[in-house]
Formats: sequence, C-alpha cells, structure tokens
Amino acid sequence: MTASRSDSVRGGGRVTGGLSNVLVANRGEIARRVFATCRRMGIGTVAVYSDADAAAPHVAEADAAVRLPGSTPAETYLRGELIIEAALATGADAIHPGYGFLSENAEFARSVQAAGLVWIGPPVEAIEQMGSKVASKKMMDAAGVPVLAELDPAEVTPAHLPVLIKASAGGGGRGMRVVRDLADLESQIAAARREAESAFGDPTVFCERYLETGRHIEVQVMADTHGTIWAVGERECSIQRRHQKVLEEAPSPLVERIDAMRASGPEARGGGRQSGTPRGVHAHAGAARMADGQSMRERLFEAAKLAAGAIGYTGAGTVEFLADEAGEFFFLEMNTRLQVEHPVTECTTGLDLVRAQLEVAAGGALAAVPPPLHGHSIEVRLYAEDPAHEWQPQSGTVHRLEIPSVLTEFDILDRPGVRLDTGVVDGSVVGVHYDPMLAKVISYAETRAEAARLLATALQRAKIHGLVTNRDLLVRVLRHPAFLAGDTDTAFFDTHGLDALSAPLVSAADESLSIVAAALADAAANRKAARVGGGLPAGWRNLPSQSLHKSYESRTSGTHDIGYRFTRTGVTVDGHDGLELVAAGPDRVVLAVPGERGLVRRQFDIARYGDLVCVDSPLGPVSVHRQPRFSDPADQVAYGSLLAPMPGSVIRIGAEVGSAVEQGQPILWLEAMKMEHTISAPAAGVLSALNVTVGQQVDVGALLAVVDPTEIQENQ
Repeated sequence: MTASRSDSVRGGGRVTGGLSNVLVANRGEIARRVFATCRRMGIGTVAVYSDADAAAPHVAEADAAVRLPGSTPAETYLRGELIIEAALATGADAIHPGYGFLSENAEFARSVQAAGLVWIGPPVEAIEQMGSKVASKKMMDAAGVPVLAELDPAEVTPAHLPVLIKASAGGGGRGMRVVRDLADLESQIAAARREAESAFGDPTVFCERYLETGRHIEVQVMADTHGTIWAVGERECSIQRRHQKVLEEAPSPLVERIDAMRASGPEARGGGRQSGTPRGVHAHAGAARMADGQSMRERLFEAAKLAAGAIGYTGAGTVEFLADEAGEFFFLEMNTRLQVEHPVTECTTGLDLVRAQLEVAAGGALAAVPPPLHGHSIEVRLYAEDPAHEWQPQSGTVHRLEIPSVLTEFDILDRPGVRLDTGVVDGSVVGVHYDPMLAKVISYAETRAEAARLLATALQRAKIHGLVTNRDLLVRVLRHPAFLAGDTDTAFFDTHGLDALSAPLVSAADESLSIVAAALADAAANRKAARVGGGLPAGWRNLPSQSLHKSYESRTSGTHDIGYRFTRTGVTVDGHDGLELVAAGPDRVVLAVPGERGLVRRQFDIARYGDLVCVDSPLGPVSVHRQPRFSDPADQVAYGSLLAPMPGSVIRIGAEVGSAVEQGQPILWLEAMKMEHTISAPAAGVLSALNVTVGQQVDVGALLAVVDPTEIQENQ
C-alpha cells in the first residue's frame, strides 16, 4: 500500500498505510543492509551517492539513485537539504538515516518531517535530548539511571586522572582521547574538538573519569507509539581500539557469568534470560533501585527501558553502559539509531530490526513481549587498517573478498554458520573520505565456543586481496584463551599485547613455504605465456645448472629470495631439502612437505594483481610484492624522510624549515578516514625540507618532509 505524505504525524514519523519507497541517507554496508529488508518487504529503494561512491554496490542495487556532487562527507552525505530533495525527486515517502552521518541529527529529522516525509527514527525531541552526551547524562541521572559524573575540562586536576575526553555529539571513537598527564589536556582537547567538528559538525567535548578496565555492555531497545518498550537483549562490545568497537557479541559473557553465579547460590530466584516487560508495564524512577536478587540482565533491561521511557522513545535505539566485574554498571550514552552491531541481536532473537523500524515508523504495534533469546552470535569488523602500525587506515582496491562458510548476507542466521554484511565487492575502491570498514562478519551457533571457532576459521581461510586488514588480529582475538574464557574488558589489547595479537597468523616457516609456492606458480605462469617451449619447466637445462631466483618482499618479514631449479626428477628449492612438487599451475601449487612422520601434501591458491601476489592456504594467508630483477636508484629514500603512511589531507604543520626538532616531535598532522594522525620526526635534527602545505591532499608514500640529523651534529 502506498503511503500518503498527508498521513505523516509530527513527532512520531508514522504513516497509516505502510511505506512504499524508502531513501537511505547513507552509503556502503548500511545502505545495502536496509535495502535487503526493503526488498523482502516489497518496498522500493532509493540511494544517494557521492562522486567517490559512483561505482559502489549500494548504488547499483537501488531502484533509483541520486548523485550528491562532491566526495567529502561535508559536501555530500552531511547535506541534509540535498538528501531531502533527492527523496522528493524520486517519489520516496520515507528516509532511513542508517548510522553515522545525519542519523542522530535532530535538525535533519525535523526537516524530513517538515517536507512531508516519514522519518524512520525516534521523535525529534528524543534525538535532541540524547544528542548531547552532557545533557543526556544529567537527564538520566535525574531519572535514576546510574551515571559517571561529568567533569568540566577547566576543573580537571591531577587527582581526576586519567580522564576521557569525548565528543558531545558523536560516537564511533571520533573526538575521543585518554589523558594521563595534565600537561597534555589542553592539546588533546583541541585535537578532540577538531576531530569532532570534522566528523559531526559540532566541536563540543567534555571529560569524565576514565576506567582503565571495564566492560562495555549495551542494551537494544525497540519501542512503538502505543506505549510498548522492548529490551531485546544485551550485547558486549568491550574489545575496542581507539574507543571504537572491534568485536561485539550477544549475549554478554559478563552478564552470563554474573547471572550464573547468582543462579547457583541459595538466593537464586529465576534470573537467566528474560524477554522484557509486557505491554502496559512502564518503568519509573524507582526502578533504578533494583530489588535485591534481580539478575544483572534484569537490572540492565530495567535501566534501559527506564532511559527510553524517560524521553518518550520510539523506534530502535541502544542504551550503552560501562560495567565492572562485579556487575555494577553506569550509563554512558543512548544511541538514537540502529547500531553497527545489530546483527548479533538479530541472530540471537530471530528479529529483523530494520523490519521492526519500518513497521514502527508506519504506525505498527509491537507484540506484548519481544522474542526469546537463543544461542550465541559474534560479530567482527573487518577493517582496511594495519593494527601493527598504530592502526593506520589503508586505501586502494579490494581485488577480492571471499569468506567461506557464508550462509547468508544481510539476513538472520537460523542455524550455525556465518553471515556477511559488506559494502564492497571485488574491484571496489576504498577511498580516504570514509570509514575503512570492509565488512561485518557474523557467526551464530548454539554455544559461544562454537560461534568463536566458526568465525575464526572463516576469517583465516578468507581470501582478502589488495589491502592490509585487521584479519589476523581478529582471528587471534577469537582464539585467545582470555577471550574464550569471557575475559574481554576494554583494556584487552593493552593487557594481552597488541604486538602479539596483530602478528601474522602464518608462521615464519609456513610463510616461506607459501612464497616458494608463489615462485613456482609465477614460473608456471611465465611458461604458459611463452610463445616458444611453453611446455618446458622454467629455466630447464639438460645439464646441471645454477638456480633461478625470484625475489619477494613481505610487509612483515622483509625480502625472500627463492632459488629453485627444475631437474629430471622434479624441482629442487634452495633451503627446502626434501620438498617435492606434486603439481604446479599459474593459480594453484601442490607441494609435498617433509615432516617428522613423512611427507604431507599442502595446497596453495595463488592470485596476482600486478606485482602483488596473494597466497591462500589452510596454513594462513600470505601477501607479498614481487620485486624487479634490477632496482631503480630513483626509488631509494634518504634517511630522515617523512613519508605519508596513508592518503589524507594535511590539517596542521608544527615546525618550520630550518628549525631544530627532537626525535618524536610532531611535524605535521594528517586527516584520513575521519581520524587525525600525527607524523613525527624519526630522529633529532633539522627540518631541512617541507613539501606540503595545510589543506593539501597527499597520496600514500608521498615525501612530506625531511629531517636531516647531520646538520644538528655539525652545529654542535
């Protein structure tokens, strides 16, 4: 049934006849996620796209698409007036904001409704009340929800340290800084403000006490316009980098442990998982003083419903808490939108949260109680970034993204397996303007251990070609004894060592074996392309001869020089005695590898993209660059050169040419993928060259500046 714009209701954003055509004011994975549910419901879809996203999958999948001229978020996805014009031009009757960008912008929601369109989100007043983390904490405190006290940055003293600076209007780790030295407070506040302004258009920040170890627990709520509030289940999102979630799961292992301990005691009274509050039962201020004997899950759900009820919330939202190991928790914020990690709740409830959003926006009523919880689901965020080098974001072409064991995309898992939600396909380009998340990979199983095992195996065997990613880190986390034991606080990377967790999955010996396979596959490819004697092995001689050599550069282990020669009996590889070649083709090599109990066959799949060679096997993924036989002197980089670690925009310069600098002193700052990155002097010396200016866009590897250590020595 087609909705009429005259059916829109102020504040509720509802129509009486249902929705017929939805514009998603977002991009990538979230746009594709919403479109998937719309297609299942028979609802038309409209995409918007920047120039950088013209070839993106979400554009091709929509029924209609409208260009937003420009590439940066400020030029495109943050231009609410252009998005509303696009909706009207394409006959859309509703706008779904997704997450990020304008999803929690009250003025945009108000403009959507003023244009006669349905806003698939909460009331404008609720967005305004929760939009400021400062104001929302005061409101929750007054309502009886436990909160951490806000600190005025001007009044922070050494006794308050460490403190956390947070952007009032934002999320996703942007505009957040931990300060442990009072001398750093002013500069970190300034940096947080710049980042918040860039990401959210609002530079307001505040401080609060920073808990070094804590559990990030959040409750998914869903409310309709008829007075029903659901607490659909909790998620634990404690494993984070730079205050941005990396792994999320439902249910929370902390909550499970606390409630199991309670249930095993003599005071146990039910507890366990429960399905929320029946229709007509409303939270009130007294609910904050939970009755003795309530389970942690019951207390969390009551607090979340209390928060939602206090602001007259409708639609999907998330109430976030910081919990300690004893089960006490404090309100952090309420996200008035769908969350990135919503699939784990979907898989453990069978509830399509996007469908529920659409139905509530159209005036539908929720059932008396939410669906019951079952099984366990884990989601990881696969990022184009390098955890081993300060989480540097990566950009470039995704040549291949293939995850084994995927049962569904953008849909609910009803049996053990893997779900994939991604905004990229083979050939997609990851640019510098947006978040570098490639995909969300989600597992579901009856037990947490099986869900972790399924997900780790799928990631290890995934073919991810073209960009450095955090895949190895994710697999190591999923297999770590502390994770499997449920010990997943926010200091996980500090506690267990980022260096160890971000180390390659493949061992040194297995990496070497994989590179041998790459060399033999390259040799087979060369012979296949040869016009003469293509059937002969590469470098074959009738008499004994020297080895042929191929050289490859590994990002983690340096140069590998592979020497090999083909003989009448097979192939001999230098340093790999006893290795036998079973089969070799351009794309696949089978080797018989000697071991303590004899030969073991190993199969390697090889793919090439220019000089990039990707080798995949059950041993682990390996990516190397094939080196030319002769090096170009022009490619040599002088010591002291500062190269751009990623593409980005120069936003600040901290030193002048000719000035003396100390080792580690910030020289300039780059903004890339909505985060600020500091480029520091590699050694003490004199800044002898500065090749960029503020506002300049630079490519990865560009020579930004040069610090000459010899000049300062000569002047001493």
